[in-house]
Amino acid sequence: MATDFKSLPIIDVRALLDRFHDPKMAEDKGVIEVVRMLHQACRETGFFYVKGHNIPESLIDEVRYVTHQFFSLPFEEKMKIKMSAETGYRGYQQIGENITNGKPDMHEAVDCYREMEPGAYGDFGRPLEGSNIWPTHPPNFKQLMEEYIGLLIDLSRAIMRGMALALGGPADAFEGKKAGDTFWVLRLIGYPGCTHHKSMEMQDSDIGCGAHTDYGLLTLVNQDPDISALQVRNRSGEWISAMPIPGTFVCNIGDMLKIWTNGLYEPTLHRVINNSSKYRVSIPFFYEPNFDTVVEPFDFCKQKTGKIAKFERVVYGDHLVRKVTTNFVM
Repeated sequence: MATDFKSLPIIDVRALLDRFHDPKMAEDKGVIEVVRMLHQACRETGFFYVKGHNIPESLIDEVRYVTHQFFSLPFEEKMKIKMSAETGYRGYQQIGENITNGKPDMHEAVDCYREMEPGAYGDFGRPLEGSNIWPTHPPNFKQLMEEYIGLLIDLSRAIMRGMALALGGPADAFEGKKAGDTFWVLRLIGYPGCTHHKSMEMQDSDIGCGAHTDYGLLTLVNQDPDISALQVRNRSGEWISAMPIPGTFVCNIGDMLKIWTNGLYEPTLHRVINNSSKYRVSIPFFYEPNFDTVVEPFDFCKQKTGKIAKFERVVYGDHLVRKVTTNFVM
Protein backbone atom coordinates (compact mmCIF):
# COMPACT_ATOMS: atom_id res chain seq x y z
CA MET A 1 0.00 0.00 0.00
CA ALA A 2 2.90 2.37 0.70
CA THR A 3 3.93 4.74 -2.09
CA ASP A 4 7.45 5.70 -3.15
CA PHE A 5 7.63 8.29 -0.38
CA LYS A 6 10.98 9.91 0.41
CA SER A 7 10.01 11.44 3.76
CA LEU A 8 7.30 11.20 6.40
CA PRO A 9 4.57 13.83 6.82
CA ILE A 10 4.28 15.95 9.98
CA ILE A 11 0.77 16.25 11.40
CA ASP A 12 -0.26 18.71 14.11
CA VAL A 13 -3.03 16.92 16.05
CA ARG A 14 -3.84 19.74 18.46
CA ALA A 15 -7.33 20.21 17.02
CA LEU A 16 -8.21 16.59 17.82
CA LEU A 17 -7.19 17.08 21.43
CA ASP A 18 -8.95 20.44 21.77
CA ARG A 19 -12.20 19.08 20.27
CA PHE A 20 -12.05 15.59 21.78
CA HIS A 21 -15.28 15.95 23.78
CA ASP A 22 -17.10 18.12 21.22
CA PRO A 23 -20.02 16.16 19.68
CA LYS A 24 -19.59 18.32 16.57
CA MET A 25 -15.83 17.83 16.28
CA ALA A 26 -16.21 16.47 12.73
CA GLU A 27 -17.50 19.89 11.61
CA ASP A 28 -14.52 21.84 12.95
CA LYS A 29 -12.25 23.22 10.19
CA GLY A 30 -9.11 22.36 12.13
CA VAL A 31 -10.27 18.80 12.72
CA ILE A 32 -11.24 18.41 9.07
CA GLU A 33 -7.70 19.32 7.99
CA VAL A 34 -6.10 16.92 10.49
CA VAL A 35 -8.45 14.14 9.34
CA ARG A 36 -7.47 14.77 5.72
CA MET A 37 -3.77 14.57 6.56
CA LEU A 38 -4.22 11.40 8.64
CA HIS A 39 -6.06 9.68 5.79
CA GLN A 40 -3.35 10.62 3.31
CA ALA A 41 -0.58 9.47 5.65
CA CYS A 42 -2.24 6.14 6.41
CA ARG A 43 -2.81 5.48 2.71
CA GLU A 44 0.63 6.58 1.46
CA THR A 45 3.23 5.96 4.17
CA GLY A 46 1.69 4.22 7.20
CA PHE A 47 4.01 6.48 9.22
CA PHE A 48 3.93 10.14 10.22
CA TYR A 49 5.25 12.54 12.85
CA VAL A 50 2.86 13.79 15.53
CA LYS A 51 3.27 17.31 16.88
CA GLY A 52 0.93 19.49 18.91
CA HIS A 53 0.47 16.54 21.28
CA ASN A 54 0.39 18.59 24.53
CA ILE A 55 2.77 16.22 26.36
CA PRO A 56 5.50 18.25 28.15
CA GLU A 57 8.87 17.98 26.46
CA SER A 58 10.46 17.80 29.90
CA LEU A 59 8.55 14.58 30.64
CA ILE A 60 9.42 13.06 27.26
CA ASP A 61 13.11 13.86 27.86
CA GLU A 62 13.05 12.48 31.41
CA VAL A 63 11.55 9.18 30.22
CA ARG A 64 14.49 8.73 27.85
CA TYR A 65 16.95 9.85 30.55
CA VAL A 66 15.83 7.31 33.16
CA THR A 67 15.76 4.62 30.48
CA HIS A 68 19.40 5.39 29.69
CA GLN A 69 20.14 5.24 33.41
CA PHE A 70 18.59 1.79 33.74
CA PHE A 71 20.46 0.32 30.76
CA SER A 72 23.73 1.71 32.11
CA LEU A 73 23.35 -0.35 35.30
CA PRO A 74 25.52 -3.45 35.83
CA PHE A 75 24.16 -6.55 34.10
CA GLU A 76 23.47 -8.25 37.44
CA GLU A 77 21.28 -5.33 38.51
CA LYS A 78 19.24 -5.40 35.31
CA MET A 79 18.75 -9.15 35.64
CA LYS A 80 16.91 -8.61 38.93
CA ILE A 81 13.83 -7.85 36.82
CA LYS A 82 14.46 -10.52 34.19
CA MET A 83 11.51 -11.40 31.97
CA SER A 84 10.18 -14.96 31.94
CA ALA A 85 6.96 -16.84 31.31
CA GLU A 86 6.40 -16.73 35.09
CA THR A 87 6.45 -12.90 35.05
CA GLY A 88 3.79 -12.72 32.33
CA TYR A 89 6.51 -11.83 29.81
CA ARG A 90 7.14 -8.61 31.69
CA GLY A 91 10.60 -7.38 32.58
CA TYR A 92 14.14 -7.21 31.21
CA GLN A 93 15.53 -9.18 28.29
CA GLN A 94 19.19 -9.06 27.34
CA ILE A 95 20.68 -8.47 23.91
CA GLY A 96 19.73 -11.17 21.41
CA GLU A 97 16.74 -12.60 23.31
CA ASN A 98 14.16 -10.83 21.16
CA ILE A 99 13.64 -12.59 17.83
CA THR A 100 12.42 -11.09 14.54
CA ASN A 101 12.06 -13.24 11.43
CA GLY A 102 13.93 -16.04 13.18
CA LYS A 103 17.01 -13.90 13.91
CA PRO A 104 18.10 -12.33 17.21
CA ASP A 105 17.75 -8.56 17.49
CA MET A 106 20.70 -6.55 18.74
CA HIS A 107 18.92 -4.72 21.51
CA GLU A 108 18.05 -5.07 25.17
CA ALA A 109 14.66 -4.07 26.51
CA VAL A 110 12.16 -3.87 29.33
CA ASP A 111 8.61 -4.90 28.41
CA CYS A 112 5.54 -3.62 30.22
CA TYR A 113 1.89 -4.47 29.59
CA ARG A 114 -1.36 -3.34 31.06
CA GLU A 115 -1.59 -5.27 34.31
CA MET A 116 -3.95 -8.24 34.32
CA GLU A 117 -5.62 -9.96 37.26
CA PRO A 118 -5.52 -13.78 37.30
CA GLY A 119 -8.52 -15.25 35.51
CA ALA A 120 -9.56 -11.93 33.97
CA TYR A 121 -9.80 -13.43 30.48
CA GLY A 122 -9.83 -17.16 31.20
CA ASP A 123 -7.28 -19.57 29.82
CA PHE A 124 -6.32 -17.55 26.75
CA GLY A 125 -5.20 -14.61 28.88
CA ARG A 126 -3.18 -16.63 31.39
CA PRO A 127 0.27 -16.21 29.73
CA LEU A 128 0.11 -12.41 30.16
CA GLU A 129 -1.36 -12.29 33.64
CA GLY A 130 0.58 -10.34 36.23
CA SER A 131 1.96 -6.97 37.27
CA ASN A 132 4.79 -4.99 35.73
CA ILE A 133 8.26 -5.33 37.20
CA TRP A 134 9.59 -1.81 37.46
CA PRO A 135 13.26 -1.08 38.14
CA THR A 136 14.01 0.30 41.59
CA HIS A 137 16.73 2.54 40.15
CA PRO A 138 16.10 5.35 39.45
CA PRO A 139 13.62 5.49 42.38
CA ASN A 140 10.99 7.53 40.47
CA PHE A 141 10.87 5.07 37.56
CA LYS A 142 7.43 3.56 38.18
CA GLN A 143 5.67 6.86 38.93
CA LEU A 144 7.24 8.56 35.93
CA MET A 145 6.32 5.81 33.49
CA GLU A 146 2.74 5.52 34.72
CA GLU A 147 2.23 9.27 34.30
CA TYR A 148 3.72 9.05 30.81
CA ILE A 149 1.53 6.07 29.83
CA GLY A 150 -1.63 7.89 30.94
CA LEU A 151 -0.85 10.85 28.70
CA LEU A 152 -0.02 8.61 25.74
CA ILE A 153 -3.34 6.79 26.11
CA ASP A 154 -5.17 10.13 25.89
CA LEU A 155 -3.14 11.18 22.85
CA SER A 156 -3.71 7.84 21.11
CA ARG A 157 -7.46 8.00 21.70
CA ALA A 158 -7.54 11.43 20.07
CA ILE A 159 -5.58 10.22 17.04
CA MET A 160 -7.87 7.21 16.69
CA ARG A 161 -10.88 9.55 16.67
CA GLY A 162 -9.30 11.36 13.76
CA MET A 163 -8.69 8.08 11.95
CA ALA A 164 -12.27 6.97 12.53
CA LEU A 165 -13.50 10.16 10.87
CA ALA A 166 -10.96 9.73 8.06
CA LEU A 167 -12.46 6.31 7.33
CA GLY A 168 -15.98 7.75 7.15
CA GLY A 169 -17.12 6.31 10.44
CA PRO A 170 -18.26 7.90 13.71
CA ALA A 171 -15.58 9.57 15.81
CA ASP A 172 -16.02 6.98 18.57
CA ALA A 173 -15.70 3.94 16.27
CA PHE A 174 -12.61 2.72 18.16
CA GLU A 175 -13.98 3.43 21.62
CA GLY A 176 -16.05 1.14 23.86
CA LYS A 177 -15.63 -2.55 23.09
CA LYS A 178 -13.03 -1.91 20.39
CA ALA A 179 -10.13 -0.07 22.05
CA GLY A 180 -11.79 1.92 24.83
CA ASP A 181 -10.17 -0.39 27.39
CA THR A 182 -6.82 -0.65 25.61
CA PHE A 183 -4.40 -3.44 26.43
CA TRP A 184 -1.45 -1.10 25.99
CA VAL A 185 2.21 -2.13 25.74
CA LEU A 186 5.32 -0.08 26.56
CA ARG A 187 8.81 -1.17 25.51
CA LEU A 188 11.98 0.48 26.76
CA ILE A 189 14.64 -0.45 24.20
CA GLY A 190 18.40 0.09 24.18
CA TYR A 191 20.51 -0.31 21.05
CA PRO A 192 24.29 -0.60 21.57
CA GLY A 193 26.43 1.74 19.53
CA CYS A 194 28.46 0.56 16.55
CA THR A 195 31.97 -0.11 17.82
CA HIS A 196 33.29 -2.53 15.20
CA HIS A 197 34.34 -1.84 11.61
CA LYS A 198 31.52 -2.51 9.15
CA SER A 199 32.03 -3.69 5.62
CA MET A 200 29.98 -2.12 2.84
CA GLU A 201 27.55 -5.02 3.09
CA MET A 202 25.42 -4.97 6.24
CA GLN A 203 25.68 -8.04 8.46
CA ASP A 204 22.84 -9.63 10.42
CA SER A 205 24.61 -8.65 13.64
CA ASP A 206 24.18 -4.98 12.70
CA ILE A 207 20.37 -5.08 12.89
CA GLY A 208 18.96 -3.65 16.08
CA CYS A 209 15.48 -4.85 15.16
CA GLY A 210 14.64 -6.74 11.97
CA ALA A 211 12.05 -5.67 9.40
CA HIS A 212 8.51 -6.06 10.72
CA THR A 213 5.10 -4.49 11.07
CA ASP A 214 3.58 -3.81 14.49
CA TYR A 215 0.85 -6.27 15.39
CA GLY A 216 -1.47 -3.94 17.23
CA LEU A 217 -3.30 -0.72 16.42
CA LEU A 218 -1.18 2.44 16.81
CA THR A 219 2.42 3.05 17.88
CA LEU A 220 4.01 6.25 19.24
CA VAL A 221 7.82 6.30 19.35
CA ASN A 222 9.94 8.48 21.61
CA GLN A 223 13.52 8.24 20.30
CA ASP A 224 16.86 9.82 21.14
CA PRO A 225 17.10 13.18 19.34
CA ASP A 226 20.65 12.88 17.98
CA ILE A 227 20.66 9.40 16.39
CA SER A 228 18.87 8.33 13.21
CA ALA A 229 18.27 4.57 13.32
CA LEU A 230 14.58 3.91 12.56
CA GLN A 231 14.01 3.13 8.87
CA VAL A 232 10.75 2.73 6.91
CA ARG A 233 10.49 0.87 3.59
CA ASN A 234 8.70 2.47 0.66
CA ARG A 235 7.06 0.63 -2.24
CA SER A 236 10.29 0.47 -4.24
CA GLY A 237 12.08 -1.20 -1.35
CA GLU A 238 14.11 1.85 -0.33
CA TRP A 239 14.72 2.33 3.36
CA ILE A 240 13.74 5.89 4.37
CA SER A 241 15.10 7.28 7.64
CA ALA A 242 12.56 8.39 10.22
CA MET A 243 14.96 10.96 11.62
CA PRO A 244 14.18 12.41 15.05
CA ILE A 245 12.36 15.75 14.88
CA PRO A 246 12.27 17.75 18.15
CA GLY A 247 8.82 18.07 19.69
CA THR A 248 7.34 15.10 17.83
CA PHE A 249 6.59 11.41 18.17
CA VAL A 250 6.98 9.04 15.25
CA CYS A 251 3.60 7.36 14.77
CA ASN A 252 2.76 4.25 12.75
CA ILE A 253 -0.23 1.99 12.25
CA GLY A 254 -0.38 -1.75 12.99
CA ASP A 255 -1.84 -5.01 11.74
CA MET A 256 -5.17 -4.71 13.58
CA LEU A 257 -5.96 -1.45 11.77
CA LYS A 258 -5.44 -3.28 8.49
CA ILE A 259 -8.16 -5.76 9.47
CA TRP A 260 -10.58 -3.15 10.83
CA THR A 261 -10.25 -1.04 7.67
CA ASN A 262 -10.49 -4.08 5.35
CA GLY A 263 -7.13 -3.16 3.85
CA LEU A 264 -7.78 0.56 3.31
CA TYR A 265 -4.92 1.24 5.73
CA GLU A 266 -1.92 -1.08 5.80
CA PRO A 267 1.10 -1.06 8.12
CA THR A 268 4.52 -0.43 6.61
CA LEU A 269 7.64 -2.51 7.13
CA HIS A 270 10.25 -0.87 9.32
CA ARG A 271 13.52 -1.79 11.03
CA VAL A 272 16.18 -0.32 13.32
CA ILE A 273 19.90 -0.09 12.52
CA ASN A 274 22.10 1.92 14.88
CA ASN A 275 25.15 2.94 12.87
CA SER A 276 26.10 5.54 15.47
CA SER A 277 28.87 4.98 17.99
CA LYS A 278 26.40 6.14 20.66
CA TYR A 279 24.09 3.95 22.67
CA ARG A 280 20.53 4.65 21.47
CA VAL A 281 17.30 4.56 23.45
CA SER A 282 13.84 4.27 21.93
CA ILE A 283 10.56 3.98 23.84
CA PRO A 284 7.66 2.79 21.66
CA PHE A 285 4.17 2.89 23.16
CA PHE A 286 1.65 0.56 21.57
CA TYR A 287 -2.00 1.58 21.79
CA GLU A 288 -3.81 -1.70 21.31
CA PRO A 289 -7.39 -3.00 21.11
CA ASN A 290 -9.11 -4.33 24.22
CA PHE A 291 -7.68 -7.74 25.09
CA ASP A 292 -10.93 -9.59 24.32
CA THR A 293 -11.94 -7.52 21.29
CA VAL A 294 -13.03 -9.37 18.18
CA VAL A 295 -11.30 -7.49 15.35
CA GLU A 296 -13.10 -7.69 12.00
CA PRO A 297 -13.66 -5.23 9.14
CA PHE A 298 -16.00 -2.32 9.88
CA ASP A 299 -19.12 -2.27 7.73
CA PHE A 300 -18.37 1.31 6.65
CA CYS A 301 -14.94 0.13 5.44
CA LYS A 302 -16.31 -2.92 3.64
CA GLN A 303 -18.64 -0.62 1.71
CA LYS A 304 -15.57 1.10 0.28
CA THR A 305 -13.75 -2.14 -0.55
CA GLY A 306 -16.34 -4.24 -2.36
CA LYS A 307 -18.55 -5.23 0.61
CA ILE A 308 -16.55 -8.43 1.15
CA ALA A 309 -14.43 -8.94 4.25
CA LYS A 310 -10.86 -9.54 3.05
CA PHE A 311 -9.63 -10.71 6.45
CA GLU A 312 -10.86 -13.23 9.00
CA ARG A 313 -11.87 -12.01 12.41
CA VAL A 314 -9.20 -12.10 15.12
CA VAL A 315 -9.53 -12.04 18.91
CA TYR A 316 -6.82 -9.57 19.78
CA GLY A 317 -5.70 -11.29 22.99
CA ASP A 318 -5.25 -14.59 21.15
CA HIS A 319 -3.23 -12.82 18.47
CA LEU A 320 -1.04 -11.04 21.03
CA VAL A 321 -0.37 -14.16 23.11
CA ARG A 322 0.71 -16.12 20.03
CA LYS A 323 3.13 -13.34 19.07
CA VAL A 324 4.56 -12.79 22.54
CA THR A 325 5.07 -16.46 23.44
CA THR A 326 7.10 -17.09 20.27
CA ASN A 327 9.05 -13.85 20.21
CA PHE A 328 11.78 -14.58 22.74
CA VAL A 329 14.62 -17.01 23.41
CA MET A 330 14.84 -17.43 27.16
